[in-house]
Amino acid sequence: MKKKKAAGLLGSILLAASSIGVYFSNRLMYMKKKDEKLVLMREAAAGRFDPIQFESLPKREVLIDSPLGYKLKTILVEPHKTNRYIVICHGVTENKMNSVKYMNLFLERGFNAVIYDHRRHGESGGKTTSFGHYEKLDLKAVVDWLKNDKGPDLLLGIHGESMGAATTLLYAGMIEDGADFYIADCPFSDFKELLEYQIKKDVKLPPRLVLPLGDLFLRLRDKYSVKEVSPISVIENIKNPILFIHSQNDKYILPSMTEALYERKPGPKKLFLAAIGGHAQSLNENRTEYEQAVDEFLEECGFRNSNGTS
Repeated sequence: MKKKKAAGLLGSILLAASSIGVYFSNRLMYMKKKDEKLVLMREAAAGRFDPIQFESLPKREVLIDSPLGYKLKTILVEPHKTNRYIVICHGVTENKMNSVKYMNLFLERGFNAVIYDHRRHGESGGKTTSFGHYEKLDLKAVVDWLKNDKGPDLLLGIHGESMGAATTLLYAGMIEDGADFYIADCPFSDFKELLEYQIKKDVKLPPRLVLPLGDLFLRLRDKYSVKEVSPISVIENIKNPILFIHSQNDKYILPSMTEALYERKPGPKKLFLAAIGGHAQSLNENRTEYEQAVDEFLEECGFRNSNGTS
């Protein structure tokens, strides 16, 4: 009888552990995405996306091969005769149309732009989201394609928001000849640390119980660990300039994470902490200050047009 009870108890514990592991890994791998039409409606209603203006821009759509076996839906926007390009990486649950507001900012500064959908987002392939782990390889594929298409003589920047910012830093930390400059808007410094914070805040369960189980199932199902998604572990590899941006009132990814990245980054760097706005709202709520920070950054790095504009 005791053996049956013990076996039953063990079975219940294993079932509970499996349930936690599956639930946690599902939340990460298959995080619910925003509806594409709703993203467009939201951006248009806020005045950040003008469909007529967007359609009038000279552009072409490209399907870029991911090294992981799917296609990345990419739009190349080229209103200028220039070798100055910016690649823009959107955040988790968003899509390339959320990048249009950043694209417009750089088009006004004489850059051409590349916007694209991350894996499992928008019109790109891929079955899971990995918060930068696999996305950094896709970003490399986009950059490699652009350099092959336009030639190596590019002035290239990469702008990322949230997960896109973490992806940008992870990419920059693994490659020596990536971009000339980077802008990281509200990145996390370490995914494990971020998840611990969010579990405490939202799930109300002890991270020491939930996270190891979830990570075990993530490693089994998607072949990576949350410990591997750590921009701060590679930030010292990045020698080219970075503009770090974060809203001071961000409660989803704390601004202290960006401050830690800024402190650890060697070489040229700049930090802009926006006074108002929540997560990924620095540009939306502080446009004048945001644009000023970008202009000062480009000026300090010497990335000005010959006509004197940034």
